[in-house]
Amino acid sequence: MLTPGEFDGLAKQVDAFYGKRVQGLALSWRQPYAVNCNAITGALTMGYDHRLCQNTCGTSRASTYFGGISTRPHTDHGMRLSMLLAASDVTAAKALIDRGVRSDHTLGLRGALPAQVHYVRTSDSIRSQRHVLFPPAGLVRQLGIEVHLDDTDALQHAERVLLYLTGRERVEHLDTIGFLPGALADHLTSFGGVLDGSHGQMTVLSWINAGATASYGTTSEPCAHLQKFPDPQALLVFYVQGATALEAYWKSVRWPQQGLFVGEPLAAPFSRATNPTARAD
Repeated sequence: MLTPGEFDGLAKQVDAFYGKRVQGLALSWRQPYAVNCNAITGALTMGYDHRLCQNTCGTSRASTYFGGISTRPHTDHGMRLSMLLAASDVTAAKALIDRGVRSDHTLGLRGALPAQVHYVRTSDSIRSQRHVLFPPAGLVRQLGIEVHLDDTDALQHAERVLLYLTGRERVEHLDTIGFLPGALADHLTSFGGVLDGSHGQMTVLSWINAGATASYGTTSEPCAHLQKFPDPQALLVFYVQGATALEAYWKSVRWPQQGLFVGEPLAAPFSRATNPTARAD
């Protein structure tokens, strides 16, 4: 991880180079993933918060971008969103990028098979606290999705999976999950964003290796505050409305300072935009 002094130099270079013209960043590395107790994506987007490191279980800065409608976060909120384009190796990183590109404009089409959304409540009651925020199960034909509320420690042999949210230290049977290009998946646990695996918990890279296109995990002890993890309904609603993975994940976390956003940021399976230069801007 970076020291606060090292990060300050990086942040100044980023601001000087990009100015007001860039709304989001893809950070093309696996480490550093943190600045002291802050996630690198949280610090670059919202500024480094040294007070949080005195009590990582405390309340952290609220994101003004949470739940909003803005499509220009830096212009409207002073937040240049960032996502770590990370994978276990170069081959996996290229496959991640390919999944993101391949996902664009592919879902929510009339007559197509529905994408499957799985909200999972496990036997780990603390890490499954998000179940109170799960929406009702059922087919939402107009959006092209089918929502499942699963009571299991791990899904097995699920196909056309767009969203998989669960809560455990480690999630088994990921090799049996058929993720769609553009799929979002994460598990509520303390150190999913600690990418060196030093805490023995599964990291977000396991989701990426299994075929997810974006994920989320915290880099310091968050104490299971629901505000520090993606809101299940907000994440889904913004994504099916055409947001990118970057936008949908950032709009779903109220207190994102400790959260590491990982994946291909411009994946947008429900987008109807046809601008061929959108990815190059």
